[in-house]
Amino acid sequence: MKSVFLAEIAETRRESVTAIMAAKENHKKVIGHYCAYSPIELALAAGALAVPLCGSKKEPFLAADNDLPHNLCAFIRASYDLAATDTCPFFHAADMIVAETTCDGKKKMYEILQRFKAIHVMNLPQISDSPASLRLFESEIRRLKEAIEAETGVKITDAALREAIHITNEEARAKKALFDLNRSKPALLSGKDLLVIVAQAGYSIDRKAGTAILDSLTEEIQNMATQGYHVGNERTPRVLLTGTPLGENDDKVISLVEECGGVVVAMEMCGGYKVVDLRIDETDQRDPLSLLAEKYISTPCSVMSPNTKRIHLLEQMIQDFAVDGVIDLNWHACHTYAVESFWVADMVQNTLGKPFLHLETDYSESDRETLRVRIEAFLEMIGK
Repeated sequence: MKSVFLAEIAETRRESVTAIMAAKENHKKVIGHYCAYSPIELALAAGALAVPLCGSKKEPFLAADNDLPHNLCAFIRASYDLAATDTCPFFHAADMIVAETTCDGKKKMYEILQRFKAIHVMNLPQISDSPASLRLFESEIRRLKEAIEAETGVKITDAALREAIHITNEEARAKKALFDLNRSKPALLSGKDLLVIVAQAGYSIDRKAGTAILDSLTEEIQNMATQGYHVGNERTPRVLLTGTPLGENDDKVISLVEECGGVVVAMEMCGGYKVVDLRIDETDQRDPLSLLAEKYISTPCSVMSPNTKRIHLLEQMIQDFAVDGVIDLNWHACHTYAVESFWVADMVQNTLGKPFLHLETDYSESDRETLRVRIEAFLEMIGK
């Protein structure tokens, strides 16, 4: 799709590097984060920049190969390698790193990564829908607040937190409106378009301006649709992609689906549809830290047990986006998502009676043609 606004989003990550360096010269603090469980509102309320850290790399993992086990997932190894070799500009610029105990691999990797930069690790509960888990997570958010205040020298006020909550609410609203364009049949966004948005939008340094670009892109596509624009046609197989996080270069499976005649109409993963409904009621006058705890612990990630929220979300998305089949994409050795694939397959195949494909791969291109054969067969199954 040729779009001025999509092109702007595609350049967000590159342009943010320059903006971050300029901000640091003006004594602005930069707080990096790895995960959807990181409450970025705290950084914003302290007047800092909150930026995602790199976790995708196609080149060899030289530092990770030397320091880490080879059977860790690609995301963990790439995150470490990019930081250890100082090739992630956002890690380089960060004054503070916020990490979390989402899985054992990441938790232990952070211990080694602290040789290069101080890291604040949040203790993430692993049991969902538990009052004890909520209390624990709220205490961790309060501890993070104190750490950010110490780093920035800024006292985080309730008023500043509520303004930050409004900013992130607006970002989520704008993303949801844009993703929801693909409820149309034929689709209005390709999977490659979706990946650009998922991988790039979080890097906006001026977050209000970034939200405005998302809104402008939504309006632009709606106008194009009135003139006949669409992706594929009424018979194009519509695929939902779920599973582990994807970075800007992780388009192998998406490209294969669309080369083989399908279209990825929805993505339920970090940065995608998984988080767009996690918005705080701005009329709720309770302690903003409690509201943040309730928001973030509701993230339907596979590290939570049981993770019924993800299954319910997927079932609703399959209906809303008129999905013909589901691909569950896991990185090798991502055990939580690999095990949870059982429940995803059960819901897709046995409850909804739709085709399901579970893929395990990594960032390399070595298995591309093997994946192509499996994806072609999957799309043929949809067409029967």
